[in-house]
Amino acid sequence: MSGYRSFLRLLRLFAAIMLCAFLRPSGCPEACGAGAPPLARPSPQQVAWHEQERIQFVCLDPCTWQGREYDDHSTPLSAMNPAHLDTDQWCRAAKLWGAKEILFVAKHTGGFCWWQTETTRYGIKETPWKGGKGDVLAELSASCRKQGLALGVYVYPGDDTWGAPIGSGGRTKDPARQEAYNKVYRQQLTEVLTRYGKISEVWFDGSCIIDVSDILRRCAPNAAIFQGPQATIRWPGTESGKLPYPAWNSLPSKDLRSGGATAAQGNPDGDAWAPLEADTPLYNHNWFWSAANESKRKSLDELMDVYCKSAGRGGVLLLNSTPNTDGLIPDGDMKLYAAFGKEIARRFDHPVAQAKNRRGIDVELALPAPATIDRVVIMEDYREGERIREYVVEGLVDGQWRELSSGSSVGRKKIDLFDPVRVARLRLRVTKSAAEPMIRSFAAFHIKESPYG
Repeated sequence: MSGYRSFLRLLRLFAAIMLCAFLRPSGCPEACGAGAPPLARPSPQQVAWHEQERIQFVCLDPCTWQGREYDDHSTPLSAMNPAHLDTDQWCRAAKLWGAKEILFVAKHTGGFCWWQTETTRYGIKETPWKGGKGDVLAELSASCRKQGLALGVYVYPGDDTWGAPIGSGGRTKDPARQEAYNKVYRQQLTEVLTRYGKISEVWFDGSCIIDVSDILRRCAPNAAIFQGPQATIRWPGTESGKLPYPAWNSLPSKDLRSGGATAAQGNPDGDAWAPLEADTPLYNHNWFWSAANESKRKSLDELMDVYCKSAGRGGVLLLNSTPNTDGLIPDGDMKLYAAFGKEIARRFDHPVAQAKNRRGIDVELALPAPATIDRVVIMEDYREGERIREYVVEGLVDGQWRELSSGSSVGRKKIDLFDPVRVARLRLRVTKSAAEPMIRSFAAFHIKESPYG
């Protein structure tokens, strides 16, 4: 019996060695302890942010009244009175297309503040709206709580009223004013992060040269941070709403600490985790409302392409909304958000077949009967790091396995589209991995009579 047990032990050891060699030609460090650094993994806070998948930007600013993209201070504050402003409507817009968070531009480049603050004479309290007593951030916070949405804030580090222009990160042109502005900005950020309940995301557009690390630790320890030295999420590098491919969640920590890392620094062997947030305006090339800009509204097929190349490449889609001078999101935009949400559900809520929570290099999907499919969705359990490095999807066609799609990064979600094909079975084969693949879901779909790709 002892000889038999010894034989079994040797057999298991041989099997483990062979598995490691297959999974990682250069060795299997995580599974076998070969000394390679462990895979980067997300924090629970990053996972919670990432699982939202869709976030709605809200951009409103004095430049909305000016028909511009950046405030030139030409609008008298006495002329700003968004009498019908309705933050409940903004939240309804988000829910129409499945967004789970609203990210509000509380202060843009011109320095206008949408909350009650004594740090400036350029804000909502200087307007006639609600007799100067209104607080848009307070109303939005209440609306988000009521409708079950998370709240994020964009507080631009620069400020034209202080001579800290766009792209400055908060650096004043006159060095003698820097210390005073640092105090003002730190107070503004503290107000926004402490008065309005839990803040899930903080945006420092273009990075931030003012040290606010202590404020973030104290006031928003669980928030996702966009740009700046404390960044935990990244910009893809364009405002197309689309991620390049492959799109890795990890990168070298030195690049992340630079405050301006993008998808270009993505590296599957990086030691830091920072997922990608793909931002894009609803109006092509315009973030703020004007009557003319409404004619630039993206089409539904454009939005679906954006979705498949943002959330469908493992990222989070940040889609803009832009209230008009009445404070309302236009009806045409609301109709498009509704159509977008319905189309995502139509395409991806009802798989032909699905396998969940599988481990290993092969996942075979048995269909109830031979069926036509034209896309698959692969989801990795990225909580344990991005293990999949290369994969192929195959279909059993007329008794033979045929390649339908292939790729590298998967992460939270990968959507693969291909020509319609009738298959008896499907399988996902991981041909290269850093450790044992952990497949959260492998699902097949067929989109009937779709006018889009």
